[in-house]
Amino acid sequence: MRKALDAAALDTLFREARSYNRWSAEPVSDQTLYALYELLKFGPTAVNSTPARFVFVKGAEAKATLVGCLSPGNVIKVEQAPVTLIIGMDEHFYEKLTLLFPHRPGAVNSFKDASHARTTMTRNATLQGAYLILAARALGLDCGPMSGFDHAKVDAAFFAGTTLKSNFLCALGTGTTDELHARLPRLPFDEACRII
Repeated sequence: MRKALDAAALDTLFREARSYNRWSAEPVSDQTLYALYELLKFGPTAVNSTPARFVFVKGAEAKATLVGCLSPGNVIKVEQAPVTLIIGMDEHFYEKLTLLFPHRPGAVNSFKDASHARTTMTRNATLQGAYLILAARALGLDCGPMSGFDHAKVDAAFFAGTTLKSNFLCALGTGTTDELHARLPRLPFDEACRII
């Protein structure tokens, strides 16, 4: 077995990590965003499908466009955050399988069923979004994932003419304690799990 992470690393990734609502003005460099992707891309997905696509919204014009797509409760989060990611997903992700899963050339055929393709896309793009959060925390960034936005508006503004659709958003930067509520409870093992 590989060596387990120490307590400090586990605190960074899980126990002390929070979902932030307000942000300091400290910028996030493009170099950090490249490093972020270079980590998250290694998270496993079904048949190495990697259907997620990421738009890093940093510029003032792009941020204003995104703000126009948000539910009111998320406006300040995105206005303050130095970067907000649109975690998207490619409806034609399977077209990349000859590159991503070369040892099984026929894998693409299993996605001719549109329902199976959509389920695979959504599950695995969401999984990649979770890897993104862990990778960001590992790089010292705070995260603010959110789903309060108009998908149709985001898709029209950022993905028009493509096979991409929005999944969820995640603000990145250095979070502040403003609007940071006490940690909410979690279910205990016996209510959430069984060993059989």
